[in-house]
Amino acid sequence: MDTGTGPSLFWVEFPRGSLCGPPASTQMAHSSAGSLDRLLPTVATGRSPRKRTTSQCKSEPPLLRTSKRTIYTAGRPPWYNEHGTQSKEAFAIGLGGGSASGKTTVARMIIEALDVPWVVLLSMDSFYKVLTQQQQEQAAHNDFNFDHPDAFDFDLIISTLRKLKQGRSVQVPIYDFTTHSRKKDWKTLYGANVIIFEGIMAFADKTLLELLDMRIFVDTDSDIRLVRRLRRDISERGRDIEGVIKQYHKFVKPAFDQYIQPTMRLADIVVPRGSGNAVAIDLIVQHVHSQLEERKLRWDMAALASAHQCHPLPQTLSVLKSTPQVRGMHTIIRDRETSRDEFIFYSKRLMRLLIEHALSFLPFQDCVVQTPQGQDYAGKCYAGKQITGVSILRAGETMEPALRAVCKDVRIGTILIQTNQLTGEPELHYLRLPKDISDDHVILMDCTVSTGAAAMMAVRVLLDHDVPEDKIFLLSLLMAEMGVHSVAYAFPRVRIITTAVDKRVNDLFRIIPGIGNFGDRYFGTDAVPDGSDEEEVVSTG
Repeated sequence: MDTGTGPSLFWVEFPRGSLCGPPASTQMAHSSAGSLDRLLPTVATGRSPRKRTTSQCKSEPPLLRTSKRTIYTAGRPPWYNEHGTQSKEAFAIGLGGGSASGKTTVARMIIEALDVPWVVLLSMDSFYKVLTQQQQEQAAHNDFNFDHPDAFDFDLIISTLRKLKQGRSVQVPIYDFTTHSRKKDWKTLYGANVIIFEGIMAFADKTLLELLDMRIFVDTDSDIRLVRRLRRDISERGRDIEGVIKQYHKFVKPAFDQYIQPTMRLADIVVPRGSGNAVAIDLIVQHVHSQLEERKLRWDMAALASAHQCHPLPQTLSVLKSTPQVRGMHTIIRDRETSRDEFIFYSKRLMRLLIEHALSFLPFQDCVVQTPQGQDYAGKCYAGKQITGVSILRAGETMEPALRAVCKDVRIGTILIQTNQLTGEPELHYLRLPKDISDDHVILMDCTVSTGAAAMMAVRVLLDHDVPEDKIFLLSLLMAEMGVHSVAYAFPRVRIITTAVDKRVNDLFRIIPGIGNFGDRYFGTDAVPDGSDEEEVVSTG
């Protein structure tokens, strides 16, 4: 029973041993022990090792602004190695505790103190099951128990957490507390280096527990929790005071005593007084920092540059035939003295030729049509469902008009990838993809590719959206051999199509002889002082 008493600070154990805290006999009454047997793993009284792995928290709003920086709570895929696979799983923190105990506030305090730019916040509240008509009527009269484990879709929670730990995209339901139902729209999230999952039943499932790297229980006085719940449900969820109190005494408090408070023994850290316990939060942050340091991921471009030296170009590469016309257009756009108007004109001509060439690699099947003269003609027709273009901003969007000109009703998506100037790692900042893209042939467009870093991340994003690897076509006006090898090695079934391949990149990973900063030359923006090759080191790599 929640009396609001307890240790003045907290107990904590970071090593993978038994969990600290009061003896199980003092935490769990005999009446609640049986009800938890089906949910909780056996916890030995001695120091037995346990294996753990993930967790997550609330995901609204997509931006969390602190005094130090803006934190992107929509997440991003963790970086991948040169094989196109994730080096290590994300570090997941689970936050459990009673209703209105301050779990979300503690989560935000941890995030702000961590001072990391990318994090996923996921709330268990998003995973209430869809109610039947009878259950809807019970909920309308405050007679449905939303504080019972059976009210949550644990299968969906577990699959979502697993995908996020792997850096994959997930679709998270949006729950409407006013109507007690899921909205039609779903929210897309990505995994990140840190994932926080919070909920009243965060520790109430065996499989879910195994996905948590750190378990934190927020212990707050029952009177405080009741006051907070009254304020929240009346002001935010449109409930009346009588209904809230009725629900609290009938469902919320009994559920806490039977299902939630007993899980305190499974926590690595118990934080009394929630957000008011600055000492506990500071220790949590220190531990997470040490874990992130061990899991630190870095994109080693120097190692990548030497990994494929002297190797023949891959068979998945197709270079537009270097006719005198193509060579002449390359001469114009590579010339530093070329005016912006001419640069745009001849770049567009090359883009059109490139896309026409790329379309020849799409699957075609035999078909017969009848001509106006009434004769049969044995021809070919596209054998796929649909073609979608995806541009890597900003230079890649310059290729969209050429694609639209040759592909009627083509769908267009965009990806913004920028390099973190402190870590040197590409990061996903923006994503807009058409629905049901998994069945399409996708033409991924970027004007230049030097290291292949951003192209690899873009391919990874498409794969995370279930686009088959052999349905992805990477198109670029100019590529460095290093970038070609990088993409082909990581994703051997992706078709790579370009108008030219230059052999070298310099110490700053600019293509040599190159084309300059394509985006600056095309849009007329000021070039960076070092004569950057393009957005590659800034946004397209």
